[in-house]
Amino acid sequence: MDDTVATQSPEPPRVPRPIALVAKALAVFGGAVALAVAVVVVVSVLRRWLFSQPIPGDFELAQIGTAVAVFAFLPYCQVTRGNIVVDTFTTSLPARLRGRIDALWDVVYAVAMGFVAVCLTRGTLDTFASHEVSMVLRIPVWPGVAFGALSCGFLAIVSLATAHGLLRGKA
Repeated sequence: MDDTVATQSPEPPRVPRPIALVAKALAVFGGAVALAVAVVVVVSVLRRWLFSQPIPGDFELAQIGTAVAVFAFLPYCQVTRGNIVVDTFTTSLPARLRGRIDALWDVVYAVAMGFVAVCLTRGTLDTFASHEVSMVLRIPVWPGVAFGALSCGFLAIVSLATAHGLLRGKA
């Protein structure tokens, strides 16, 4: 007798093709940035080990790159329903009702990410106006914050699109 429980994830709701393509392109970009961060860290560690000279500001590049990569991955994660879901209390509900509950949470997520996008936009304007730069490399901070704001704004749009797809019952 097989004691494993087969769980099958429902298909992600359909979103408009342009939204899905932009989300996928952002994820590929995020992957490239994450790979670049990994290369910088490895090279810096090797330089430190071999020559006692790490790449100056390696930690700044890693921080900025990691933040950009994470923000780039979020919309694709939403399109593909890759976020963590705790469905302990809803697994026994009918699929249509589960879809409506998921749509409600997608709208809540959209509102939250819209709020984060507004806050990051204000942060972008503040860091731009104050000419804030990183400590070692003197890299302007505002472009990274602006990328986060744009990504969160796009994530809000993606979340509304997935909610719409769930409410229309299109998987």
